[in-house]
Amino acid sequence: MTNQVDKKAPARNGYQYKPQWGVLVVCTNEKHQQSIYEQNKAKGLKCKVVSL
Repeated sequence: MTNQVDKKAPARNGYQYKPQWGVLVVCTNEKHQQSIYEQNKAKGLKCKVVSL
């Protein structure tokens, strides 16, 4: 028996996930984060703010 995950199977909540790729940019502070975010949004990129 193999322990494979069916990549086409929906999650338990029924949502069908699709592959996504991203880039994490480490910023020096919140002001730098805001600047990078605004620059990339202006280029038409889909951005999300994450705090770790």
